[in-house]
Amino acid sequence: MIPRLETERLVLREFRAEDLDAFSAIVGDPDVMRYLSGSVQSRHEAWRNMAGGAGQWLLRGYGTWAVERKSDHAMMGRVGLVHPDGWPQVEVGWTLGKPYWGQGYATEAAQAALNYAFLTLPVERMISLIDPDNKPSQAVAKRLGETQGEKHQMTIAGKVFHFHIWGITREDWASRVKLA
Repeated sequence: MIPRLETERLVLREFRAEDLDAFSAIVGDPDVMRYLSGSVQSRHEAWRNMAGGAGQWLLRGYGTWAVERKSDHAMMGRVGLVHPDGWPQVEVGWTLGKPYWGQGYATEAAQAALNYAFLTLPVERMISLIDPDNKPSQAVAKRLGETQGEKHQMTIAGKVFHFHIWGITREDWASRVKLA
């Protein structure tokens, strides 16, 4: 049910139980979680996060993928399409472990997810919710062709989060992307 996507260096695939150690380390890193929730996740929370992502495929028909590097099969994080209840629109999001930052992996994986979204979903715009201080994610969004839009605030589990909504329209995506 969960499609497998491949890029030059990466495989976007379903999460597997054996991904828990790697994923738990990623979401347990305060630097990774700084702009996402502000707090690290326990191993139990990491499992629930993986399971929730898998469940979104059943409930919405799209979701997040585990990102695996082809060269060594390292599970590097997650990338995909999310739209929990209360979200403003379908979002393309990315979370990679710190050892994989700054190498273009987030952009490569997020571009594959964005392509998948526009090729399979009836959406006219895709968004990314990005903390105003998260300059690295803003750079990824710019490389995807997203532009910064309105400010947005959400309360999640009793905590208030402030974001900018970055987005790209189907028309702008189509003018940028050359599919094989």
